[in-house]
Amino acid sequence: MGDVYLVADAHNQTFKMAMAAENLTTLVLSLVALGTLIWGYARSRPYGRMGLLAWLQSVVLMLPWLMFFGLFALGIYVSFVVVILLFVAATGIYIYLGKQLREAGQSEQIRQRLEKTFREEEAAKEAHKDAHAAMGIDVDATRESEDGSEPRMPLDEPLPTPIPPEDLQTVKGIFGIDTFFATETIPYQQGAIFKGNLRGEPIETQAKLASSLAEQVGDRYRLYLINGPEDKPVVVVLPASADPVATSTPQKILSVILLVATTVTALERGGLQYNFDVFAEPNRWTETLAIGLPLMLIMLAHELGHWFIAKRYDVKLAWPFFLPAWQLGSFGALTRIESILPNRTVLFDIAFAGPAVGGLMSLVTLLVGLFLSGETSTLPLPVDVLEGSMLVGVLSRTILGNSVQAAVVNIHPLVVVGWLGLVITALNILPAGQLDGGRMVQAIYGRKLANRTSVISLIALAVVSLANPVALYWAVLVLFLQRQPERPSQNELTEPDDTRAALCLLALFLMLTVLLPLSPSLAGQLGIGVDAPSLLPL
Repeated sequence: MGDVYLVADAHNQTFKMAMAAENLTTLVLSLVALGTLIWGYARSRPYGRMGLLAWLQSVVLMLPWLMFFGLFALGIYVSFVVVILLFVAATGIYIYLGKQLREAGQSEQIRQRLEKTFREEEAAKEAHKDAHAAMGIDVDATRESEDGSEPRMPLDEPLPTPIPPEDLQTVKGIFGIDTFFATETIPYQQGAIFKGNLRGEPIETQAKLASSLAEQVGDRYRLYLINGPEDKPVVVVLPASADPVATSTPQKILSVILLVATTVTALERGGLQYNFDVFAEPNRWTETLAIGLPLMLIMLAHELGHWFIAKRYDVKLAWPFFLPAWQLGSFGALTRIESILPNRTVLFDIAFAGPAVGGLMSLVTLLVGLFLSGETSTLPLPVDVLEGSMLVGVLSRTILGNSVQAAVVNIHPLVVVGWLGLVITALNILPAGQLDGGRMVQAIYGRKLANRTSVISLIALAVVSLANPVALYWAVLVLFLQRQPERPSQNELTEPDDTRAALCLLALFLMLTVLLPLSPSLAGQLGIGVDAPSLLPL
């Protein structure tokens, strides 16, 4: 009997030590975040009102996190409803500060842009003149004329560009001092890159240049206004033959085959949840419908979200390629964009629509399933499984109450459906390549940051795959099929508004809460598990 008490006492001591270590880690992270805010304030002061507004935006984004983890460090459990309210309030304040920041900085940005353009033009002219003088070449015979006419190359050498000379001459004629002043032409694939100075607002300039190009050469070329390698605006002109290719008939057949295969794996997943294999016992296939059928409806709703917004913007999408998976029923679908996107806002809206519809439907399904769960539910689930997701664990504790302190909790099948739907949605929100999350990050923060987050996501998946084979399969699929960012839109310079930026951050946050598990000590603080104490949420 004494040995039993000794074992129990050792277990309690280990549990308390784990909780203390976790509380200490949380406290350290909170202090680091607080120090970062103070450091950011010191750096923002020299920039006046604009700097302080930008600093306040960062404070608004970090404040809910600081409150959430700070209270946990003090042993206070904050309910999920309070967390959501905090983020909704922070999002509203973030959007308001963003509008104030744009209004305060608009005139300053225009003034700085004009001054910078003037200095760059003068420096380029002097450097150009000095270089040609050192080579003994007549400057007037080689440089671009001030009125934008065709430069005269020495010895009558042709321009090294794949565009036919007559088309190149026509394309150069669309530039002007009030839109984009072209100073250099560089061959690029089957088109050309034009370096120079942007003289107008990106939206108006791109529209005016594209309209002028269409008037001169018809539908044979496409014009893009993007950031060059030196973070300076450049114009890229490519032939229409470089447009995205439409889905072929064999690809459509493959899409249908994958849809059928995914339906089978979704039903198989439903059978495995009830501890039987539908292939070994086909006569029980109707029992798989309780999980497999609503799971397929969630994935179809996800794709319909993409399709609806794409149709609104007159953007064509390829047929979705569903990805069957035994572990989850499916990994979702890969959907290729078959149109040239006008701007980054359209890219974000299309990418966000699918996870918004599929994720919301999954969350509602999960909540309905939790409210329907009880002692009469037909699906027993070990309580430890609820620690596999922070979001699901918190919601289960909030709705099911003290029943999550038993060894086994009886749940409704819709809980499994909602949970699987959330995991599939979260995997697609990973900020990597052409996944929905990768496209959202690319739309909000640009291609450079999107490339970095793709690498980080793949490394994270590789590390997690050491313990979870699902992460390994998903990492391989992303690496070979989706690792490249989406092709640039015609106007890459204009960023989406602050509302979309806030929605992107909210989606990434919810993705983490779905995929990150609860540690045993945190689960104990929440009141999940056999030995967990009963806690009253705020």
